[in-house]
Amino acid sequence: MTTVNSDYQSETNSTPIEHRFNPYSDSGGTILGIAGEDFAVLAGDTRHTVGYSINSRYEPKVFDVGDNILISANGFSADGESLISRFKNQLKWYHFNHNKKLSLKSSARFIQQLLYGKRFFPYYVHTIIAGLDEEGKGAVYSFDPVGSYEREQCRAGGAAASLIMPFLDNQVNFKNQYEPDSHGTIRKQVKYLSLEEVIELVRDAFSSATERHIHVGDGLEILIVTKDGVRTEYFDLKKD
Repeated sequence: MTTVNSDYQSETNSTPIEHRFNPYSDSGGTILGIAGEDFAVLAGDTRHTVGYSINSRYEPKVFDVGDNILISANGFSADGESLISRFKNQLKWYHFNHNKKLSLKSSARFIQQLLYGKRFFPYYVHTIIAGLDEEGKGAVYSFDPVGSYEREQCRAGGAAASLIMPFLDNQVNFKNQYEPDSHGTIRKQVKYLSLEEVIELVRDAFSSATERHIHVGDGLEILIVTKDGVRTEYFDLKKD
């Protein structure tokens, strides 16, 4: 409480002063995942920001954690690093206890448990994992901060998600696309994109996002998982 005196009257009023603490901040950046027929892609830009300040021009947001599992937790970078570190540690214990690889489906379930276990003080991140399922098909799982998740064909998260996701819906899920000669009566048949098409699409999505969003830029890191393992491709983005 504080005391407030008026210059125009002799009355003294006590007014409450609100004190607020916010433990979170948004570190910017954007991530996206796309599943193909026999591959999966997880990509993210490398800019790390707070407000209008750029802390780093190379802060990776997508990681190969082993067992051909790709993971990204984008938002508050401290929470993202903590979540990924916990997952890596538990993955080592899984190998020690079971002497086998962790499946992508089990990985999704375990991340759900990690996120839900912190639901009263949640990780301030949008989490996406990508890899191959038991049949060798590409799979992408996306999570909200308290553990709800689903398998999807594509998903974007982070600062420019609202710009990129409609583009992915149209180009990957073929929403609102019709056969040219049908005059808008026959929907275009959904099909898997090739790896080359996906990489080109990801580059276009991030190039467009950097033109519209100041928290996205500097570099684009693309992790690609196939039956042969994981490889990384890097492309430059705008630095202003």
